[in-house]
Amino acid sequence: VELVQSGGGLVSAGGSLRLSCAASGRVVSRYDIGWFRQAPGKEREFVGAININSGLTRNADSVNGRCTISKENTKPTVYLQLNSLKPEDTGVYYCAGRVRIIGWRFDASAYGSWGQGTQVTVSS
Repeated sequence: VELVQSGGGLVSAGGSLRLSCAASGRVVSRYDIGWFRQAPGKEREFVGAININSGLTRNADSVNGRCTISKENTKPTVYLQLNSLKPEDTGVYYCAGRVRIIGWRFDASAYGSWGQGTQVTVSS
C-alpha cells in the first residue's frame, strides 16, 4: 500500500488542523490506517487509527476528545482532524498502514507502510 500525505504547517494554539492520507493498493480494504507523530528527541507516538473496512476508530488518550479520524471511500483517503491544538502537539505527523488481523496495534513497529510525513508546528 502506498500512502501519500497532505496538509500540515504552522497553526496557532487553540486552532485546528486537518491532515490527509491517500491510500492506494490492491488490499487497502483490509488495512488499518494509523496516525503517528514524532516530536524532536522523542519516540514516535500513536495518535489514532481507523479500520478501512468498518470505519471504526481508536484514539490515543492524549488526544481523545480533540481528535477525529475519518475516511472517504474514494481512493480511499483518511483524514486526521485535531482541534484545540496545543504547543505539545507539534511534531512530524505520519500516516501508516497495516493489515488488520486481530485488534488494534498502537506501536509503530506493527505498521509496514508509511506516508512521507508532514510537519505540524503549533505556536503559543
